[in-house]
Amino acid sequence: MRVTGQVQLPRDWFQAFLDPAFTARMEVVDRVREGIPWTEFVASMEKLGLSQKEAAHLLLLPERTLARRKGGRLDAHEGERFLRLIRLWSLANDVLGASDKAWRWLGGSNRALGGMTPLSLLDTDLGTQAVEDLLGRIEYGVFS
Repeated sequence: MRVTGQVQLPRDWFQAFLDPAFTARMEVVDRVREGIPWTEFVASMEKLGLSQKEAAHLLLLPERTLARRKGGRLDAHEGERFLRLIRLWSLANDVLGASDKAWRWLGGSNRALGGMTPLSLLDTDLGTQAVEDLLGRIEYGVFS
């Protein structure tokens, strides 16, 4: 994954997901249940510097399945994994200070995660929480 310069998250619907306010998060829950529109998914992936092939890989979707979503919506499970990716990228970007550093860290094997890459843990909420916990320890200078 190649990302150059600072990437700014788009100021659209998923900004509410990153907002700690409960009401904003509940709006996102409804959006995920309805299905994330293809156009918003594509725009978000472009802003993150990901190709559709990379996005399919990270979201554990066959490329053909992702291609079938074109013009439609991601289903609730796909949308949830998509938001996990955004959440982890955003947190890593904040903690590490730059998008390219965030992507390198997310894609590299990590001893504190049993040698797994943080991105490989996106498939479960518990895995995602482990990565978030690790980033929290890094942010506060706790030995990890």
